[in-house]
Amino acid sequence: MLIRRAVLILVAFGLSLFAAPLATFAADTPAKLTLVLDWFVNPDHAPILVAQENGYFKEAGLEVEIIAPADPNDPPKLVAAGKADLAVTYQPQLHIQVAAGLPLIRVGTLVATPLNTLLALADGPVKSIADLKGRRVGYSVGGFEDALLGTMLERHGLTLKDVTLININFSLSPALLSGQVDAVIGAFRNFELNQLDIEGRKGRAFYVEEEGVPAYDELIFVAKRDGFDPKTIRRFLDAIERGVQYLVNHPDEAYDRVAASNPDLKNELNKRAWRDTLPRFALTPAAFDRARYERFAAFLVTRGLIKEALPAEAYAIELR
Repeated sequence: MLIRRAVLILVAFGLSLFAAPLATFAADTPAKLTLVLDWFVNPDHAPILVAQENGYFKEAGLEVEIIAPADPNDPPKLVAAGKADLAVTYQPQLHIQVAAGLPLIRVGTLVATPLNTLLALADGPVKSIADLKGRRVGYSVGGFEDALLGTMLERHGLTLKDVTLININFSLSPALLSGQVDAVIGAFRNFELNQLDIEGRKGRAFYVEEEGVPAYDELIFVAKRDGFDPKTIRRFLDAIERGVQYLVNHPDEAYDRVAASNPDLKNELNKRAWRDTLPRFALTPAAFDRARYERFAAFLVTRGLIKEALPAEAYAIELR
């Protein structure tokens, strides 16, 4: 018994000798990463903010600089140019940008479901998608939103020629409330629905993945192809996963903690969006569903947004 106990003590001592240098390395020489968001800080970025606030990046041996872009079109371009390590962007844009020659690769997922919807007022004339015939539909960004709308209309016997498209920039809810348009494409289910409700109006959302559009990841992390350290990015994704776990287990505490450091989040809209985005985050950010991505690439080909569906390894990787 004494011999066994002595052996256990020696083993524990030996393990501590090996563990100490690792912990010191993580604390003394963190790897620096620059992460450019897709937009200003909002609840879509909750796992990132929690990982920063709770010290998960630091514990992973990382020093992460989080930057909100001046132009939401810039983040992937900055990464492709080697001016940032990571960017938050959209899966549909990834396919289009890689097809255009940008050296980008998806390394992880942030929001694992579409957030996009076709949105109308619940008390308005649009009760079904078929009711859009002869009506006005607002949009913010042409191209992909046209493809979404066209697909949804075709399932109900209509085409884009049956509606009047109006560019309303990013003024989605105001355009609906003012009667400028009868519906909008590109409204996020976690934001615009809540925004309408706060204004005293109910929204009627038609979900793209239920209307012929293959499911896709709304938000992903991209790096420069052949320009990143897989082990460092894997540590980053592990910290994001811890952030998601904390969010799921402690949603209110997470909001209070993050909002204390980000006062712009302290309002009713962001508090509701925080709640509604929780089930949308990727529980395993590093996981990659090859078939799902290839299915969506084929969809983009049918809608004329890319010429060919590249093999998945051309634009995505699963880090181990």
